[in-house]
Amino acid sequence: MRRSEFIAGGAAAVALVALAFPRRVLAYAVHYTNAQWKARLGADRYYILRENGTEPAFSSPLIKENRPGLYRCYACDQALFSSATKYDSGDGWPSFWNVLPKATLTRADYEIPMEPRTEVHCIRCGSHLGHIFDDGPPPTHKRYCIDGLALRFVPK
Repeated sequence: MRRSEFIAGGAAAVALVALAFPRRVLAYAVHYTNAQWKARLGADRYYILRENGTEPAFSSPLIKENRPGLYRCYACDQALFSSATKYDSGDGWPSFWNVLPKATLTRADYEIPMEPRTEVHCIRCGSHLGHIFDDGPPPTHKRYCIDGLALRFVPK
């Protein structure tokens, strides 16, 4: 078998597998067109929540928020974090050591090739919230590094 035949056969096998196991597309409970999201969120929040952007470090007033309450997704109002899990990580964004049950989804982020990260997304609308790292405090040792503009704080 020649190399070109081997490569062609391999490509055909990959194509068959892709057809047999199509990529799963998530359907979120809350969904809008891009134009509707832009109108609802404004430019800065749209950039973070829908385009996986990041706000400048230390720019969020939520870093200093210490009252009891819930942090909700700004885009769809899904409850995400309890104030009981918030802590000052010193990294410039609101940080939490745990998320509320069944509130988020995660996926690999390879945007920075030498620094793989894990993205955190709202389970209800798919909006990008920030990233999760393994350098947080006990008991989880997780640091949910979340953009303040992605959150809405609701005091108790």
